[in-house]
Amino acid sequence: MTQRQIIRIDEDLCNGCGVCVIPCAEGAITLVDGKARVVDEALCDGAGFCIPICPTGALTVETRDAPDFDEDRAEASMDARGKAYIEQRCFLCSTTEGEAPLIPVRHEGRSLWTCTRCLPALIHG
Repeated sequence: MTQRQIIRIDEDLCNGCGVCVIPCAEGAITLVDGKARVVDEALCDGAGFCIPICPTGALTVETRDAPDFDEDRAEASMDARGKAYIEQRCFLCSTTEGEAPLIPVRHEGRSLWTCTRCLPALIHG
C-alpha cells in the first residue's frame, strides 16, 4: 500500500442512481445494496471521471493509503466488460458524444455534459 489518490464515496450522500458506474471504465465502482461502492481499490486509478456526473456530490478524490493501481487488471476488466456506456448528449444542443467530444460540467447545481462546440458560449455567455 502507498499514499495515492483514490475515489471516496460518501454513503450518506449517495442516492444509488448508478451514473458513476458508467464512466469508471476500469470497473472499480459498482452498485452494492443500492449504493455506489469502490469494490476494488486496485482498479481505481483516481482519475475522477466519475465525480462531475454525480448528481448528489457523493464522490470526491482523497489521498490515503491504498493498494497500487493495477493497470494490467484494469485493462483486463475493461476488455471483459466491453462497451458499457450510455451515449450522452450535450444539454445545450443535443450533440452526441459520437458527433463531438463531450465534457462534464456543473451548471445551475446539476451535473451535465456539454459538447466542445457549446462550451465557449457556456463559459463566456
